[in-house]
Amino acid sequence: MTTINSSAEWIDLCSKNDLIPHSGVAAMHEGQQIALFYIPEYENEIFAVGNNDPFSGSNVLSRGLIGDLQGEPMVASPLYKQHFSLSSGACIEEPDVSVPVWPARVVDDQVQIML
Repeated sequence: MTTINSSAEWIDLCSKNDLIPHSGVAAMHEGQQIALFYIPEYENEIFAVGNNDPFSGSNVLSRGLIGDLQGEPMVASPLYKQHFSLSSGACIEEPDVSVPVWPARVVDDQVQIML
């Protein structure tokens, strides 16, 4: 379980209305693309991972297919089809490869990530 630092900074990325259920969108923060996924069935319904696919070098993970592997929410890269955990960022097929993950939440209809 991830421990959240109470002094950590939460930043607004977009409105919850900008998200599409069961899909991803890309947001930009300080030059870095972040893939946001809204999956209402999960207790923590918003997931934030790096948008860059480490296998192709392209910013495409927000366009990937989302799903569930044994209870683990994941996204499949649209290019080479590797699966990344939306909780940990780890690649299912190659655990030594991962993408960044940020804690995410919704406050007053604003999607926020913790830096």
